[in-house]
Amino acid sequence: MNQTSRKNHNKELSPEQREQLITILKSRFEKNLNRHEGMAWAEVQSKLEANADKLWSLSEMERTGGEPDVVGYDSQTDEYIFFDCSAESPKGRRSVCFDHEALESRKQHKPGDSAVNMAADMGIELLTEAQYRELQKLGSFDLKTSSWVQTPANIRKLGGALFCDRRYDTVFVYHNGAESYYAARGFRGSLRV
Repeated sequence: MNQTSRKNHNKELSPEQREQLITILKSRFEKNLNRHEGMAWAEVQSKLEANADKLWSLSEMERTGGEPDVVGYDSQTDEYIFFDCSAESPKGRRSVCFDHEALESRKQHKPGDSAVNMAADMGIELLTEAQYRELQKLGSFDLKTSSWVQTPANIRKLGGALFCDRRYDTVFVYHNGAESYYAARGFRGSLRV
């Protein structure tokens, strides 16, 4: 998909799509209360209903296999924080290199997209290493896959990018060339509503 068509696709959900997504998010919220202790679904839902653009981003997270759920609340900004909580890196976001520069640098066997491009198109941000570690406190994620995470500029400038996974009951942070891509590596995102 080229840059022009990316920006022009419809970012509106129909009333039926909104209702269906809210039902999915509510069910996930109620099944995983340990991720958001002390929070009430009614307050989350009212935020969602007031932010159609954020609901569209959550829909994209869901469509690509992220299984977004509430993992926190920022009282200073009055925002709920959603992370992708799928057991493995989202299926619809794998086999992508790190960013657009990495994608352009590949002369052969280019992946379909990059993690940074996809996240921007979806209106979400890649998890930071710290956010990834916070997610792992809520369960065991990426036991078979790995996920690109935000990379410090000095590492990226030298051609590298960071990714994380969980093995041996431990969260690991690794590096790879930013242009690399693997069937088992995708990315997890965050969204504030």
